[in-house]
Amino acid sequence: LPAAGQGKALPGLQRERDGRRAAGAARQRKGAPQPGRNKATVKGRVVKSAIEEYRKKQPVNHLAANLKYMLKGRIVANKDITEQVLAQNRGRKSKDQPPKKAVKKKPEGTVFTEEDFRKFEREYFGRP
Repeated sequence: LPAAGQGKALPGLQRERDGRRAAGAARQRKGAPQPGRNKATVKGRVVKSAIEEYRKKQPVNHLAANLKYMLKGRIVANKDITEQVLAQNRGRKSKDQPPKKAVKKKPEGTVFTEEDFRKFEREYFGRP
């Protein structure tokens, strides 16, 4: 035999749930608000100065402190060591490689002077 109160009731005897009763049950399941500080009260609140808030939100110029920091260290690393560190941190892809430095070509000038040309002209063409 089924236990008392767990069997199904006849369809005509069942209570119908309307919207109001269901909402009340949901509210009841949610529970009462926990005791805590009421945030709507002013007790224990510190009044902030509007001027202090304005100053706090203003941008700060760190230029002087940064310059002092940058000029403090005058130690310059050796160029060979710097190149070695940069090479270690560089990727292997071609886009990570620095462009190859092209060798500058010296402008091609002649080794002959104007005097040499005149001398050649005299010897070759027979002109004075």
